[in-house]
Amino acid sequence: MSIPIDIREQSGIRTLHFGSEWIQGAMRIARPWSLELNYTKEMMASLLLRRESHFPRKVLLIGLGAASLTKFLYRNYPLAKLTVVEIEPAVIAAARQFFKLPEDPKRLKIVIEDGAEYILKSKQTYDLILVDGFDAYARAGVLETLQFYQVVRAHLNKYGIMAANLLGRERGFKKTVERIHQAFDGRVLILPACDSGNAIAFAVSGEPISTSIDDLKEQAETLKRKTGLNLKATLARLEYAQNYSGGILEI
Repeated sequence: MSIPIDIREQSGIRTLHFGSEWIQGAMRIARPWSLELNYTKEMMASLLLRRESHFPRKVLLIGLGAASLTKFLYRNYPLAKLTVVEIEPAVIAAARQFFKLPEDPKRLKIVIEDGAEYILKSKQTYDLILVDGFDAYARAGVLETLQFYQVVRAHLNKYGIMAANLLGRERGFKKTVERIHQAFDGRVLILPACDSGNAIAFAVSGEPISTSIDDLKEQAETLKRKTGLNLKATLARLEYAQNYSGGILEI
């Protein structure tokens, strides 16, 4: 049985709901390719952490929502091949009808399947894996288990990064963070929860990340010129993260 899809509009913002008040995605109608919700912007801070010119070329997105992250990457990284795994066909239909999800099988592959099962069977590795899947009650289920995070790590390539959307105010948040640390041997960066309560976790595999805050600011300026995305506030919050010491971010 499909979940109830509820589309709302207010002050030029269109939002996606699964039959509840919980916002599953949002789009400013006048700027459909831009990121509207703060947590989606913070997930894209992963783009600052690697300086390789090819990053990212292969991206896996688990959870589609209003297709904000998918559209941002599709628009701004034309060389990237995107795979989106979404368990609910109704969400895909809503994203196409109301949120301008592109149809481009050469660059954008849409898979209707459970995200955890898909990645378990996959033989691909990725530069970037974005995890943002919740049900109508804001539950991530298997997408926040130790086994899932271990499988994600196994599917990251040499420069791979996972960015996961967590709910920082939920009771199970600390346990979820512990599982990510365990799966990635502590190579994890957790941003403080933003106003909405979302907290973004970055975890890496392969080559270490060691970069100065000045380099990150330079990367952020380049990203802003290229995409219009301003991550200045996110970088300011990085200074409070546990991996930031003496002007160097290490993961």
